[in-house]
Amino acid sequence: MAGEVLVDALPYIDQGYDEPGIREAVMAMVEEETRRYRPTKNYLEHLPQLSLHQFESEIMKTEFERLQSRLPMEMMSMKRYELPQPPAGKTTDVASWGECVDNSSAQLEHQATRIANLELMARYGAEAWKAYNAALVRMLHQLQRQLQDLRKQIQEVNWQRKTTQTEAGEKLKHLETSWVSLVSKNFEIERACVELEKEIA
Repeated sequence: MAGEVLVDALPYIDQGYDEPGIREAVMAMVEEETRRYRPTKNYLEHLPQLSLHQFESEIMKTEFERLQSRLPMEMMSMKRYELPQPPAGKTTDVASWGECVDNSSAQLEHQATRIANLELMARYGAEAWKAYNAALVRMLHQLQRQLQDLRKQIQEVNWQRKTTQTEAGEKLKHLETSWVSLVSKNFEIERACVELEKEIA
């Protein structure tokens, strides 16, 4: 069939690989094969153009530009945590004080949310972490079982291959012995025929 490769190597029974000159001959054949099928300069031209910016966000682009320009990282702004009073000229302005109160309320709510999150973490964080670790341990055990199963399958394939090749080797030896015996018998028959022809003539 088209595309099929006939593998006729029997590594479990083949011998002679360590004989002098065999390795050099094999390497010469490999080198000759690679010389015949040397790839073109751009052997990836059939693939689409590589896009290195596919997963870049605007923040990443800005950060890359900052790094490329060797600019220092901006310090974290603490302005949002400040509670400034109205400017000197607006100390009597009710709207300015209203903005300050709104800002203070937002800061207070933010801090209350942080405290609630910290309390939740103190109360449930350890248990959540233990549950997460237990899930990781279960995943690890499952993957280890899969690994053991795969190793067992690989070993079974190798044993089957060795058994098949050993049986094939025995059959080949038997066939080779039979072939040598038949060739010898044919030679004996031909020699006997020649002798008979000489006697008749």
